[in-house]
Amino acid sequence: MRIAVVGGGPAGLYYALLMKRDWPALDITVYERNRPDDTFGFGVVFSDQTLDTFRATDAPSYRAIADSFAYWDDIEIHFKGAVHRVGGNGFCGCSRRTLLMLLQARARELGVKLVFSEEVVDGDALAATHDLVVAADGINSRIRETHRGHFQPETDLRPNHFTWMGSTRPFDAFTFFFKETEQGIFIAHCYQYEPGHSTWVLETDPATFRKAGLDRMDEAQSAAFLEGVFAEELQGHRLITNRSMWRNFPMIRCARWVKDNIVLLGDAKATAHFSIGSGTKLAMEDSIALHEAFHAKGLDVPAALAHFETARREDVEKTQHAADVSLVWFEDVRRFWHFEPLRFAFGLMTRSKAITYDNLALRAPEMVAAVDRMVADAIRPDAKGRRDGSPVPPLFQPFRLREMKLENRAVVSPMCQYSAVDGLPQDWHLMHYGSRAVGGAGLVFTEMVCVAEDARITPGCAGLYTDGQEAAWKRIVDFVHANSAAKIALQLGHAGQKGATKLMWEGMDRPLPGGAWPIVSASPLPYYPDSQVPAELDRAGMDRVIAEFVAAAERGHRAGFDMLEMHAAHGYLLASFLSPLTNHRKDVYGGSLENRLRFPLEVFRALRRAWPAEKPMSVRISATDWKEGGLSGADSVAIAEAFAAEGCDLIDVSTGQTVHDAKPNYGRMFQTPFSDRIRNEARIATMCVGAITSADQMNTIIAAGRADLVALGRPHLADPAFTLRAAAWYQADIHQPVQYRPGKDQIYRNSVRERDDLVELKLKAKPDRHAHQQASSVGSQAAE
Repeated sequence: MRIAVVGGGPAGLYYALLMKRDWPALDITVYERNRPDDTFGFGVVFSDQTLDTFRATDAPSYRAIADSFAYWDDIEIHFKGAVHRVGGNGFCGCSRRTLLMLLQARARELGVKLVFSEEVVDGDALAATHDLVVAADGINSRIRETHRGHFQPETDLRPNHFTWMGSTRPFDAFTFFFKETEQGIFIAHCYQYEPGHSTWVLETDPATFRKAGLDRMDEAQSAAFLEGVFAEELQGHRLITNRSMWRNFPMIRCARWVKDNIVLLGDAKATAHFSIGSGTKLAMEDSIALHEAFHAKGLDVPAALAHFETARREDVEKTQHAADVSLVWFEDVRRFWHFEPLRFAFGLMTRSKAITYDNLALRAPEMVAAVDRMVADAIRPDAKGRRDGSPVPPLFQPFRLREMKLENRAVVSPMCQYSAVDGLPQDWHLMHYGSRAVGGAGLVFTEMVCVAEDARITPGCAGLYTDGQEAAWKRIVDFVHANSAAKIALQLGHAGQKGATKLMWEGMDRPLPGGAWPIVSASPLPYYPDSQVPAELDRAGMDRVIAEFVAAAERGHRAGFDMLEMHAAHGYLLASFLSPLTNHRKDVYGGSLENRLRFPLEVFRALRRAWPAEKPMSVRISATDWKEGGLSGADSVAIAEAFAAEGCDLIDVSTGQTVHDAKPNYGRMFQTPFSDRIRNEARIATMCVGAITSADQMNTIIAAGRADLVALGRPHLADPAFTLRAAAWYQADIHQPVQYRPGKDQIYRNSVRERDDLVELKLKAKPDRHAHQQASSVGSQAAE
């Protein structure tokens, strides 16, 4: 069997040596366009976990690499004169040139043929004479581009500019420097990779890049300029260049990785941003996965390649998602520049969602304790503490909106129950809202309560347009107030184009087969092609809708609700005006964002006048439509600012559900970045929702300044006492009715034991930061 590997970087070399080690009879040749000792860049970074993988995969190459590593355990963040240091990270650096030379030596030792200074211009010719061609030829892969139509690469060229340089300044931690100059903000990502040598990845935004004139400088001029920016941080050392050209990072994804007997590997198929240090890691783990695929399928090339693509894709996509979130944080660093240094550092550490509040509490308990104090100090004298005097975690600190004080930041998200009869809430609703209020949440939202009979989504939707409905809601509100410390918010909405549809469990958003009522929207556009076509709302209709919202709000006040939310998301009537995908009007209510905002703002102004001044109001918006041509991030900030100017106290940040063919990018906490942007650019309090499942995530979000309140839906459906359990875990005291206090006492006692046991287990499992140094020095027999 003949294998040609195109590209002599870490991915190609590692794959070649693994295959030759296990099948010595294979004829394997690596083709590299550069000379053997050419390399560009400076150091590479691996985590302890990655080193463990290397050790298990090929002990001799691991030992050679480990002997050359510089180890560190800490991350150090320099921002506005403050320094924060976080331990327990377990990273190491190695010279890229050294890594390549070690892999070359191991490959030669095993019998791999290495051909240097030879450019492969025709991958198909190799494929015709070899059983397998591995295209490990990098970001600009010629083989991938030759078959672009098959591999379908997508390249997202990110806006920030970056360059790799080096220095002789030593570091004992992975270090971030953030500097503001008259031109703008510069960021340095720095780490030592061998004695006397460190990598400096220097990054800035497009406006700063141009203002500084870096687009007109050569390597030497750029280095001289940056030496001035980071003169204090360089401590007298100089910056070193090595083809240190300014670039924009290309995030590459391919729909396919395999074509016949050709397979893409490493950066040729997928890239991961340098801010999570995963480029070389991703490439070498690709090599391991492809090697393992041949073990799984023998030397059956088609079966092995199919197995590789299927088995490896999820891990690659997870890494890329983490890298995406991380790189966006650095691109948007100006958004966080007003943060105090501790919150800034916490946000940096938790940016990619790989590290959370609880995780940091194990690694850096002093930092998390300081974060708790920071959040508490910002709300004194309302701040709450534990029995030992320490502040409770951010989730359990109170929050004020006007004269409404919430006992904690946990919110029961609005969730339609589709269980009303002619709009009238039933005993089900009393049980549903009452049990979740008793469960400890600081704020409970109603489902979308419809302002008129023809404003309902489904025949099972609750309303607030009759005296009977008002009385039923008052019964629920009175129960919540009498038996819990929770506040309860009324969400008012109008279904618009999504009205007259089936119950969720019978076919969500599908039209009723019979008994449908006429519907209206911003424009006569059906939600699905076979949905009812709504009438375009005219001026008389607008006046009627405003009056219905106001009447419902007045009923809500009489019922005793603590807060009012106007629903302007998810494609319902008010949302249909906001989005250009659903608003095709030619009058003053269509066209520009200012015009599209006009009617929703009219409704909000009328509600704010009708709703008591001491009670807060919020607006739910879809911050993106998840479809080309829909609302942008900048639009959502402008929408939030417009409502804030009219007296809105909180933006409830959701996304999507505007059009049926949207393509959301789901994942953990996937809507939180939109809340983050609105909160920190529009400077208004936000509530985030969407795939948030744990108190740990909630603490992380609040502490990092990404939202002020966190709403959970499904977790509260599964466990009405979700907040009580979380409070017990963190030993934060919350209200419980006297009837349930014995249960509260027990869960608090049990949580102390469970938490202590878990911490002990995690500490035992924590990697020894010196393990790899020890393994590389105790001899080959022990290391194997």
